[in-house]
Amino acid sequence: MRIFVTGGAGFIGSHLCRAAVAEGHAVDVMDNLSTGSRDNVADLIPNPIFQLIIADGSDQSLVNSLVSKADAVVHLAAAVGVQLVIDDPVRTLETNIDVTQGVLKACRDLGKRVLIASSSEVYGRGSQEWFRETDDLVIGPPTSRRWGYAASKLVDEFLALAYHYEHELPVTVLRLFNTVGPGQVGHYGMVIPRFVRRALLGEAITVYGDGEQRRTFTGVDQVVKAILQLIECRESIGKIVNVGGTAETSINDLASAVIRATKSKSVIEHIPYEKAYGESFEDMRRRNPDTKALKDLLGWAPHSDLNAILGPVIEDMRKRLKKEGVLS
Repeated sequence: MRIFVTGGAGFIGSHLCRAAVAEGHAVDVMDNLSTGSRDNVADLIPNPIFQLIIADGSDQSLVNSLVSKADAVVHLAAAVGVQLVIDDPVRTLETNIDVTQGVLKACRDLGKRVLIASSSEVYGRGSQEWFRETDDLVIGPPTSRRWGYAASKLVDEFLALAYHYEHELPVTVLRLFNTVGPGQVGHYGMVIPRFVRRALLGEAITVYGDGEQRRTFTGVDQVVKAILQLIECRESIGKIVNVGGTAETSINDLASAVIRATKSKSVIEHIPYEKAYGESFEDMRRRNPDTKALKDLLGWAPHSDLNAILGPVIEDMRKRLKKEGVLS
């Protein structure tokens, strides 16, 4: 296949491109490098079946051209990370909605297979232990900028399914849950690389709130495997599919696990959410995926435990810090 990946120089995108090229697929990437990096795909650039185009997703003529050449499209480009969502709400909404609609229009006009990346954030204030794709979505008020991101990804989902309903667009929506792995950075609020960096440097690990909020983390290698298989899974067309793992932990326990795994002397410090993100910030207590739909479609679902996920991240971060000259 020839696959067009928006946001392909980002964390998940770069891993997806590497896996796709390894399978022999040609890959075209469009990325404005706002949160991605050329370094993420530097090893792929010499490969003749890989192409990186540095451009913004708002360039509709370029999107149309790249879609026209592709057998399948994976739309990953989005505003990324809690900190960016809080600091740049307009950019978040415009990026997540406008660019997605442009991709969907191009795929509709050209009849292309497309996967749209959504987020577990759409589950909002939901309190159930395991979240199913059919569950009600409870999003907080617009006075809390956190929910702008969730709302924008939910609009993406509605748009994708509307294009499927009205135009028979072969689209699948992926709800991704806390994907983690080598190459991820903590600049945008991603918790595991932020904790690992601080632990390796012997700095205090900052936990927001009481730390008893629980999350499920998913290894990026398994997420990429699922995406590549879902491209060719016709039964997933017109559906929303949770893509997440089973490695549930509290943030307090995560911090402790990182300290143990790195043999660090770091201490854990708690600070209020309002100090980190402002008074209107809200968080959710649990965020765990029910992946029965994914298992039914592919015959498997991500299953890595926390230690298996942390190991590669720690090794990668150690190399990065040595390259920066801040770790011997």
